[in-house]
Amino acid sequence: MLHSMPLANDEPALAGAPMICAAQKLLAFLLEHGTIGLTQGKAFQRRFVHWAAAEFAWPGWEKEKLFLVNKVLNEYDFPPLEALHFVLLKLKLIRHEKLTCRLTKAGRAMAGSPGDLFNEIAPFYLFKVDHAAWSRIPEPRLDNWSLYLNLLHVEAARGVTGGALRETLFDLPDPAAAYDRVPGMIWNQVLRPLCWVGLLEETATSEHAHFEDRRYVTTPLWVKAFAYTPAGAQLSALAAHRLRQDHPV
Repeated sequence: MLHSMPLANDEPALAGAPMICAAQKLLAFLLEHGTIGLTQGKAFQRRFVHWAAAEFAWPGWEKEKLFLVNKVLNEYDFPPLEALHFVLLKLKLIRHEKLTCRLTKAGRAMAGSPGDLFNEIAPFYLFKVDHAAWSRIPEPRLDNWSLYLNLLHVEAARGVTGGALRETLFDLPDPAAAYDRVPGMIWNQVLRPLCWVGLLEETATSEHAHFEDRRYVTTPLWVKAFAYTPAGAQLSALAAHRLRQDHPV
């Protein structure tokens, strides 16, 4: 089984965690400037969104790619920033005051502490956030993180595709179906969140590769964040079999 371990602030592997690096930069911005302007809908104003797109350099969401399809950027045009805003607000590391965003006492204390930020953000973002709710199309929740983490610990150590995970978790898709939405659900609710906190790395053969063709491998941060007992591998295989029987998609 996997057991999470707290990370120290000087852990080098945290440099590969996009959400943690972005959180540090956002909190540092507030330390320096005091506030971030908000729209009437309480989203970050465009000026800050443009700054964040350049400074975060979020893999797959770099400034150049964002501006290929947008002349100006609103917060919803930059989903990683939208997710980070939500998480920091829920964890009370930032607060809204009228039409400004400001640091809280807790946010000020964590601004320069990447390990503390990971220990606070990762469990909340992975296990508490309803990732299915962020989908444009309604989808059922895949709420079995113990299974997914144990399975990925084994399979993603050597690299695994979204399609292979789909088959292991839910069997082969129906050949008569016009479209298999399950790989996209796994990506949206499990794989992308793990990539965003720096525990998985995604590789694709092309910019618009299908979800089932994208390949995932655990990062150096994975082995720092999780302790493991070998019994987890057998448990994962048995649990995946039971999941296919009990929860057909």
